[in-house]
Amino acid sequence: MALKLIIKLKATKEFHTQTHPYNVLLSNTHQNRQMTTSKRVQDRSKKKRVHDLEIVTEKWKIFSKIHHLMEVIKSEPEHVISIRFLEQHRHQISLPKPHKLSDFLRKSPKLFELYKDGKGVLWVGMTQEAEELIEEEEREIEAHSDKVAEYVTRILMMSVDKRLRVDKIAHFRRDFGLPWNFRSNWVHKYPNLFRLVKYEADDGGEDQEFLELVDWKNEWAVTELERRVGEISGDELHLQKKSPGKLSLAFPMKFPPNFKKMFRFSGTLEHFQQREYLSPYADARGLVAGSQEFDKRAVAVMHELLSFTLEKRLVTDHLTHFRRELVMPQKLMRLLLKHFGIFYVSERGKRFHVYLNEAYAGSELIEKCPLVLWKEKVMNLIGYRGKKKKAASFDEFSDIEDKDLFKNDSEDEILGMNLEQESAMDGLQENVLVDDAEMDIEELSSAYKDA
Repeated sequence: MALKLIIKLKATKEFHTQTHPYNVLLSNTHQNRQMTTSKRVQDRSKKKRVHDLEIVTEKWKIFSKIHHLMEVIKSEPEHVISIRFLEQHRHQISLPKPHKLSDFLRKSPKLFELYKDGKGVLWVGMTQEAEELIEEEEREIEAHSDKVAEYVTRILMMSVDKRLRVDKIAHFRRDFGLPWNFRSNWVHKYPNLFRLVKYEADDGGEDQEFLELVDWKNEWAVTELERRVGEISGDELHLQKKSPGKLSLAFPMKFPPNFKKMFRFSGTLEHFQQREYLSPYADARGLVAGSQEFDKRAVAVMHELLSFTLEKRLVTDHLTHFRRELVMPQKLMRLLLKHFGIFYVSERGKRFHVYLNEAYAGSELIEKCPLVLWKEKVMNLIGYRGKKKKAASFDEFSDIEDKDLFKNDSEDEILGMNLEQESAMDGLQENVLVDDAEMDIEELSSAYKDA
């Protein structure tokens, strides 16, 4: 009797779980959410994947971990820090437990030195070569200072209120080549261009610091695309004298090799390229969100921002912080994916990256400033076990460097990131990244038809 009652109750519970209207709605909502989420970036960009730029993203992920730790050690008075205190930066370099930070550092013996003191406490410092590189970086940042001051000023000129929060600009620090202590020193270095102002928080919280434009420079209110066209036509002086207004310049586009057939399709691309748009430096407050002119100006703003960066690349969530200030659409990612001839979105790892397609030839940046060349020197000294494992698929490739760098090995297994890394990367490029699907020409046409 008791057994029958248990079976009956169980069946009743299953029935209500499956047929109750709320549960059906919840189930459908969950399924729809899963479908929507899966198509937001990964599925939509899968057919547009550029393997060369995925390799650039992977290299960036490795470098950013090492560079962060070098900056932390550099900030210490004696340029040494105990592993115990360095542990608090585990999250910043995405080092999951139970991987040891000491094992991660031992992977780059040309950059880091580990030793124990008399009490058995483990400390880490930088090698002589790493110290010299840090000094070189400081010199290059100082030499680059005037140029980045121009770029920051031009971003302020593009903003609606001609001011931006300092903590938002901080997101772009490494991408623009700002010094690590720019909040305390660098912001006061160019009083003729911008000034630091503080505003009391309305909610009684912490006061907010803003960088505010001091002097509008008409010669700087010219987009990088206009400058390039002006250099070709010899009309640079005229561009610098005119006020920002409507533009009708075509954006350089670059598609994967298997997309060459698209030029035989309809003239939707030409229609988009010929459409007028408002300069990023002109007042955009009158534009209607979602309109064709609004979206094309947003493309121009993103093109300009990426042109300012050292590697013509940004983390996409950094861009979203400036949607209101730079008058850009709420669904910024959708616009980036839509115009994949101009931009490339890499979704490798936890953070998405957007690239300016025209700036790259394969996986190589076409124009490299001294700070990019400095980064390449550091990359050549980072320990990387690229030859130890050959990924079976592209999805496995996204986590290779994390697994290899965190794994504990003997000293003779530690590989430098010089010729061996390059050959390993070449092997990955040839053997792993060859499963791209055929591009959908119809998808391109529909993307630009209403762009």
